[in-house]
Amino acid sequence: MKPYDYLIVGGGIVGLSIARELINRFPKALICILEKESNVAKHSSGRNSGVLHAGFYYTANSLKAKFARNGNREMTEYCVKNGLKINRCGKLVVASNEEELKGLYELKKRAEKNGVELHWMNETEVKLFDPNAKTHKRALYSPTTSSVDPVEVCETLKSEVLDKGVDIICSTQYKGKSNNKILTNNGVFTCRYFINAAGLYADNIAKDFGFGEKYTIIPFKGIYLKYAKNKTDVTTNIYPVPNLANPFLGVHFTKTVNGSIKIGPTAIPAFWRENYSGMKNFKAREFFSILFYEMKLFMTNSFKFRSLAFNEMKKYMKSYFINLSMKMVKQLDKKGFGQFARPGIRAQLLNKKTLELVQDFVVEGDYHSFHVLNAVSPGFTCAFPFSRYVVDGIIEKQGEKFEKEYIS
Repeated sequence: MKPYDYLIVGGGIVGLSIARELINRFPKALICILEKESNVAKHSSGRNSGVLHAGFYYTANSLKAKFARNGNREMTEYCVKNGLKINRCGKLVVASNEEELKGLYELKKRAEKNGVELHWMNETEVKLFDPNAKTHKRALYSPTTSSVDPVEVCETLKSEVLDKGVDIICSTQYKGKSNNKILTNNGVFTCRYFINAAGLYADNIAKDFGFGEKYTIIPFKGIYLKYAKNKTDVTTNIYPVPNLANPFLGVHFTKTVNGSIKIGPTAIPAFWRENYSGMKNFKAREFFSILFYEMKLFMTNSFKFRSLAFNEMKKYMKSYFINLSMKMVKQLDKKGFGQFARPGIRAQLLNKKTLELVQDFVVEGDYHSFHVLNAVSPGFTCAFPFSRYVVDGIIEKQGEKFEKEYIS
């Protein structure tokens, strides 16, 4: 195998975007992405909702706030430039009572601090925008929220970086390291710098390099339920006021890139990292490790995990799932829902000491390697500015000597 300047493990939106940023900055660099699946975007990058978030949920001092605002604009421009499908349907955040109105005011404050466009609407204005949406007194409208096809975006990024000389080697799984050699099921790779963008397995890989010791990944299963009756009963994304103490936005209506309607997602605690359905991809070691931490969360009830787990498990019942969505609309045919969509797994970083879910991006690295430990939602929206942040961090870790010797 030829030696690479940069070797990236993980062919999701983050790995692809980092490769794109590196090759744009350093056209002479030898860059390779290793992906354990048969193609890119087989996990969360290709299984997410496709919503480009505007960036008003997050506190102003967070990386999420900064990257979501800019990422929304950049991803929108990328789709338009490359002729990719995009549904600029906007988003309504609705309240169901006086208490939730307070949550709307908090979101508006965050939007103003983050420089994100967000408008108040009264009940009459909401009716004009989406006749079926229901709110208590007021709602917030986000004009820059839209939907894309995440697989189409990733395939376009794949083609772009391949055209620029990046190698992408699929069906190649990271197995370990030995000095500057990366061991895989498909041979040994050498590199001057290693980049870990492995998503669900990023914490495990990081530990081989001495990073991420205080963290572990806890997987949460996200499932959407399709509305099969028509595409017209809901005309925009409709979201409830979220519980800002945890990173999940609650059951909401999503308008897909082709105008279809779905509700979700769930945030069901999973028992192994690729626990999509049945016993497929079961790994006993993962099961016992994850179960250990989930039991600790259950016993301590950290971030109210106990009630979260009970409530999320109930969403496997269609009737319960559907009823959660009904408070946001005036009327909808409950019999019009079809099948559950393909599930996704959210790789959520847990601080093992504090037993708290980490709600912002987390990266660690040194002169030899860099590790993306937490790139949770809205990671897809944030991909382009986040990749610049990562590459800036890599260059800083490498120092000027490396850049002049190998890249310039």
